[in-house]
Amino acid sequence: MKLIAICGGIGSGKSVISHILTLMGYEVYDCDSRAKALMDGSEEIKAELCNAFGDEVLTSDRRINRKYLSEKIFGNKESLSRVNSIVHPRVVAEIISLAQNCQSDYYFFETALPQESGLDKVADEVWLVTAPVEERIARVQLRNGLSRQQVLSRINSQDYSNIQNENVKTIVNDGVQSVLCQLIKLLTI
Repeated sequence: MKLIAICGGIGSGKSVISHILTLMGYEVYDCDSRAKALMDGSEEIKAELCNAFGDEVLTSDRRINRKYLSEKIFGNKESLSRVNSIVHPRVVAEIISLAQNCQSDYYFFETALPQESGLDKVADEVWLVTAPVEERIARVQLRNGLSRQQVLSRINSQDYSNIQNENVKTIVNDGVQSVLCQLIKLLTI
């Protein structure tokens, strides 16, 4: 069984790739949504976040106060690193556990930046989804309503040059080349 990371910058289309793989019958773990669920569901994570950032990190009904936490970590690499050190090990453990019980030849997980969590080292392969910058800007503006400069700022903050995996495959999602054909080719290699 191969453990495969699907990654790519904002607007590249990694979620589209994940959706196609799901339609093809494969399991795809969404790191972002599962990290949020783990944060909301784990009293241990909540306690560690409170120790790191104060009790304001929780709302009155003991949910994560995402607005407060975002304000603490936005533009603060040390705080972001602290949150990641609390949440990422649990995400990695869950992926490994689920992959071990997977009946398929492949288990996929979608993550924005696999190198920040160490998932690039855990994966057998990394599938890096790319798209032209102008296409990415248009997609994100349409989806999120952000300004061109806001999108460019997010694009420029994401770096994939330090992925620690020798098996990086590129999927071009430019609206011209067939991503389905590319996926079928990768699945048969």
